Amino acid sequence: MRRTLLFFALLLFVTVSGARAQDKSDPPLITVTGQAEVKVAPDEVVFTLEVEKTDKDLAIAKNQNDESVRGVLGLARRFKVAAQDVKTDYISVEMKYTTDLVPDTDGESSAVRKVKREFVGYAVSKTIIIRFTDLGRFEDFFSEVLRAGVSRINSVEFRTSQLRKHRDEARALAIRAAKEKATALTKEIGQSIGKAYSIREEGYRSSAASNNFSTVTGGTFSADDDSTIAPGMITVTAQVTVSFILN
Repeated sequence: MRRTLLFFALLLFVTVSGARAQDKSDPPLITVTGQAEVKVAPDEVVFTLEVEKTDKDLAIAKNQNDESVRGVLGLARRFKVAAQDVKTDYISVEMKYTTDLVPDTDGESSAVRKVKREFVGYAVSKTIIIRFTDLGRFEDFFSEVLRAGVSRINSVEFRTSQLRKHRDEARALAIRAAKEKATALTKEIGQSIGKAYSIREEGYRSSAASNNFSTVTGGTFSADDDSTIAPGMITVTAQVTVSFILN
């Protein structure tokens, strides 16, 4: 009997507690979204370069590739690029073939063709990534890279080394924008905002000045009016959603 009474007492306590929790509702809120962007000039550029050499003799292809890579690395040292800002990122060896359609002399019709594959050689490829911070010498360095035996320039990306700082700045501006928006909205109905009830960061976005040197427009690159490179500005955008208690 005591166990039964204890069970019902416990059940009653849980039921009352749950009802009280349901009765407790959120205070009146106003929820707004604030967004802000910060534009900054790039202070570094990252080159992604590829060196590829092909020869039917694998050893020769590798030696030719090594020689060109050493030339690029030596160029980086000559322009005083720090060792930690240069790395070989990807190495591959691939057998290359050409394919042609030729008449099948064994066939009954000359219209019948077969695929002829011919071994071209071993393609040895290495990717080199260089972070270059002396933007005043960008064009000189870029011209030397083109003469250093590089096969492909996969990307040239202008960036900022102070991205964290600019993200924080954009976030602070976004929160300020949200507060100003909430204040203006409540003023129109004769009310005001209280403390923030919740803050949610929607994320940030950073758009690089360019991923391809040939498509960069706008901005200022250097004091040299003859410069053909204009990396433009990097835009860092932040967005937050804030709920304020409505007074």
